[in-house]
Amino acid sequence: MAHSPVVIALNRAGEATARRIATALGAPLHGREGRVAEADAVFPNALTHIRDLFAAGVPVVGVCASGILIRAVAPLLADKTSEPPVLSVADDGSVVVPLLGGHRGANRLAREISNVLNGKAAVTTAGDVALGVALDEPPPGYRLQNPGDAKPVMAALLSGACPCVTGENIFALDADDAGPVELAVTDAPLAGSATRLVYHPQAYVLGVGCARNADPAELDALVSDMLTEAYIAPGAIAAIATLDLKADEPAMNALARKLGVPLILFTAAELEAQTPRLANPSDVVFAEVGTHGVAEAAALAAAENTVLAVEKRKSASATCALGRAPGPITSLNGRARGHLAIVGIGPGQSSWRTPEASRLIAEAEELVGYGLYIDLLGPLAAGKTRSDFPLGGEEDRCRYALEKAAEGKRVALISSGDAGIYAMGALVFELMDRGPDQMGVSDAARRVEVVSAPGVSALQAAAARAGAPLGHDFCAISLSDLLTPREDIVRRLHAAAEGDFVIAFYNPVSLRRRTLLAEARDILLAHRPADTPVLLATSLGRPEENIRYRMLSELEVDEVDMLTVVLVGSSNSRLAHLGEGPRMYTPRGYARKIDGDLA
Repeated sequence: MAHSPVVIALNRAGEATARRIATALGAPLHGREGRVAEADAVFPNALTHIRDLFAAGVPVVGVCASGILIRAVAPLLADKTSEPPVLSVADDGSVVVPLLGGHRGANRLAREISNVLNGKAAVTTAGDVALGVALDEPPPGYRLQNPGDAKPVMAALLSGACPCVTGENIFALDADDAGPVELAVTDAPLAGSATRLVYHPQAYVLGVGCARNADPAELDALVSDMLTEAYIAPGAIAAIATLDLKADEPAMNALARKLGVPLILFTAAELEAQTPRLANPSDVVFAEVGTHGVAEAAALAAAENTVLAVEKRKSASATCALGRAPGPITSLNGRARGHLAIVGIGPGQSSWRTPEASRLIAEAEELVGYGLYIDLLGPLAAGKTRSDFPLGGEEDRCRYALEKAAEGKRVALISSGDAGIYAMGALVFELMDRGPDQMGVSDAARRVEVVSAPGVSALQAAAARAGAPLGHDFCAISLSDLLTPREDIVRRLHAAAEGDFVIAFYNPVSLRRRTLLAEARDILLAHRPADTPVLLATSLGRPEENIRYRMLSELEVDEVDMLTVVLVGSSNSRLAHLGEGPRMYTPRGYARKIDGDLA
């Protein structure tokens, strides 16, 4: 399982059972607000909370009726190979039912929980029931090369046949050398089939080095040739290891993605400690990066008791070596490449947060952001390290997030709306782009992996609440002059007014800044009708949400605050009074097209 499970308690009747499970698993307990006496996190709505966890890839153990869990996750069901486990447990702990993810850890988890509770694991997966194993879920440290063939092999075993087992019997099954199907455990590149499942013990570490911006194809070819000559399957590789200065090398990251293994990093000092064990130490390499070897040293440093299986090979711009541990590797030394997720969580309510954003938050070790935005995550943030920064501390929070990621952590930088629209995204990349004499970030921080998750922006949320005011050309203008000179803002206001754009005003006012919105209104009135509709949307997606409409000539600064998005229509925008209330829209011009077609 990629994440630790969360245990859900919905009432007092199941609270004691949920607490026993949470304690046994070392998992957090989330409880229904007002119905559970004590929990690590509370939530107001069970269906929404369970759905949020599931969307984030978090395994859910619900001490509740199975139907509640089914109704919660049903809209999100799509791919059983990637969905997290979902289990229901009776209030008294008598029955544990793995509802989803049987071959992704749910069946194993059900048995573990039932043992704790002295209950019954209601496992229905055929292989688990008949054989007590799932052939597509090998023990830790082993990789199944051909999972697509697990079904026909399992079918053969369910018919009563015993498998032919070559190599280690990792499932402890009764074996028959003449069996119709084979379970092969080997580090050799053996081909799998509908009658042969091939399991690779991941006992090898691939140490690599390369010149800056080496061709990924060159490194890939070098490694492929080495593995072919050594008769080692790519699936037997547990990790790729290298010098930390190479964390952002495209060739190495591409190779790690291709092999489906982590890239782990070591300092020059950590690699230099391996020098007495190197087959090919190099003074030239030491002079350049501070260690007498990269590929061989990294292969040896990555896991305990590793020996050099294949000495350093090199091409024009890359090197590689292979280390072998005594058995399958389940724990690695070194550190991961840092990961910073710039996450837009939308206006606030979880239903407007994308599954990708939820997943990145769930995967993060630390959350960084303005405290209110992290609070909006509710129980999804429970148990995580969080670093709150005040308004005005934007550069400090971005720099902190990057430097924490540089330590090898997974960090999520939380923004409301879309993080790339008047938010932290641009500042993160600006800091990484600055030179060392321009108050940028450390070299290690510039090598972290940065991903951006889109969010529902305030202008999108406001437009959706209104109807379709962005149906034609529009723009967004921030009225904050803290970072943008006032004269630039005024120049843009005139241009947008002359262009007859629908305009979304961000940061319309603050406690000290009260005049630009009135000036914007007056500029727009010189170019569009006084009755142009204006939407004022405050606290979108939150319980205190407030939507109201005004004519442009009636727009007053005092009814706008920092949590309000002001959306001003173009000269073509309309406010239609329909059965469900006023709806604002801007025609695209279909009526003219129809008239032209009829002419």
